[in-house]
Amino acid sequence: MYAVIETGGKQYRVEVGTQLEVELLDVEPGQSITLERVLLVVDGAEAAVGNPVVADSAVEAYVVGFDRGEKVIAFKYRPKARRRVKKGHRQELTVLRISDIRLNGKSAAATEAKADAESTAARKKVEEAAARQAGEDAALAAKLAAKAAPAEAAPAKAKAAPKAAEAAVEAAPKKARAKAAEATGAETPAAAPKRSRTKKDE
Repeated sequence: MYAVIETGGKQYRVEVGTQLEVELLDVEPGQSITLERVLLVVDGAEAAVGNPVVADSAVEAYVVGFDRGEKVIAFKYRPKARRRVKKGHRQELTVLRISDIRLNGKSAAATEAKADAESTAARKKVEEAAARQAGEDAALAAKLAAKAAPAEAAPAKAKAAPKAAEAAVEAAPKKARAKAAEATGAETPAAAPKRSRTKKDE
């Protein structure tokens, strides 16, 4: 919902939450005022046009403070008369923030507050559902990891068994030969010393 209001001889298009500067008003900062000259109110597809103002309508505003507009220079001169006049002006302004727009008992602020509450509730539900789903996914991942751990350990044991068997087979003949040598008491013959060649042999 938005409205067109008139104040200080100017027209402004406003919505709830709009902050605007208008011509100086006789008010105090922090005060709430009601602007009665509402020329147009639009609510969705419905529009109320004033003649000149809309009946049963009003715009409420909060006085934020005061300000001054940009400086405007007025320069006047008369040629061939040596007359030069330079003046500056800064307009005094009142800063307003629109708090509500009412039409036939319907409040734009109440409608927006209700919509915000519904949006917050919907967002909260979505966040709760996402958190619940994340917890379920984490529990499922932990369960699958626990099941996969024994399955990974079994192939490792199967790979280690053949290596142990091969090592046992290789070690068995060596042990048997050592036992037979101890039983017979035989000594391994010593290697013959190498004979050096002399001039006589040549």
